[in-house]
Amino acid sequence: MTGADVLVVGAGIAGLSAAWRLAAHGRVIVLDRESSLAYHSSGRSATYYHFGIGNRVVRLLTRCSGAFFAAPPPGFADSVLASPAPAMMVVRDGQDALFEQNLAEMASITGTAHEIALDAARAIVPVLKLAGEAEGGITRALLDPAAARLDGHALLMGYARGLRQRGGSVVTSAEATAIERRNSEWVVRTPQGDFGAPVLIDAAGAWADEVALRAGVAPLGLAPLRRTIIAFDPPDGIDVHAWPLVRSLANEFYFLPEGRRLLASPADETPSPPCDAQADEYDVALAAWRIEEVTTMSVRRVTHKWAGLRTFTPDRTPVAGFDPDVEGFFWLAGQGGYGLQTAPSMAQACECLIAGASWPESLGVPPEALAPRRTSQGLPSP
Repeated sequence: MTGADVLVVGAGIAGLSAAWRLAAHGRVIVLDRESSLAYHSSGRSATYYHFGIGNRVVRLLTRCSGAFFAAPPPGFADSVLASPAPAMMVVRDGQDALFEQNLAEMASITGTAHEIALDAARAIVPVLKLAGEAEGGITRALLDPAAARLDGHALLMGYARGLRQRGGSVVTSAEATAIERRNSEWVVRTPQGDFGAPVLIDAAGAWADEVALRAGVAPLGLAPLRRTIIAFDPPDGIDVHAWPLVRSLANEFYFLPEGRRLLASPADETPSPPCDAQADEYDVALAAWRIEEVTTMSVRRVTHKWAGLRTFTPDRTPVAGFDPDVEGFFWLAGQGGYGLQTAPSMAQACECLIAGASWPESLGVPPEALAPRRTSQGLPSP
């Protein structure tokens, strides 16, 4: 059996970032069921750093992660992790209360988010349909200059490379087929052999509850939800490379540039079992329809389509903490659609809770806010 100080189940962004942090304190081994890293949700993200998704806890963790993206440790990445790219959040008729709530909270966290006039919004994104010109047009818009486009691949590879440089390792094609607590140590059986450590981190994404059940730990009630993205060409003669992310605060759609093309999503959340998610044709059509509903563009041809699973806790706040009922079992799950943009903060929380480092005030949230089987106590005030 191969021994370590910490075993991590899951080689997505959650598992790799936590493993990198913890490898500074001891031997860490990451186990993943797939043959390559970040095969599922982490490798299928639109990779934006912005404050238009998630609750207040998520937004505070996002803010704290910004310093890492702006100035990663020397040698961490061969390219820039975050390139400034504003995000525009919009609403339609009847969504004013939602707009005011998000504007106030985003402004308090970023200090830069602000409402812009509709003519200014269309000057930035000329294809927007505005209220009064079309049914269902945009009624209000806010701009967040603090947003950025992340290089998700560079971030993932930086964590994986840094883990190995610190003496850790990643074992692929190593599904945790059996897990048991034996003599104060977790023993995980995989097709690549048996592995043991006193601490086991469950960072298995959509499979996190299944991993817990194999370990004899009560599940958290995690919900994997399918999200669809399509790619298409913009209208002839329109240069989209400088457009911001445009997102509905009511989670009806988003679109953003990807080179000379556009990516778009209907912001679907279809319940799904843990699986290799594939784009459903209805959701592909829905993405195209919603883009045509709020812009003057026609989606003439979908050039690419894919789907991923975004896994949430019941209260939609990510989890990082030891299970209160089972020794040495650490939950790192429920990061939904914000795993990449909160990864540095969540990894730092793991380091503090497992290695005993001091809890930094910069995280903006107390440990109780991330604890498994938590109550509302400990959540940060608006």
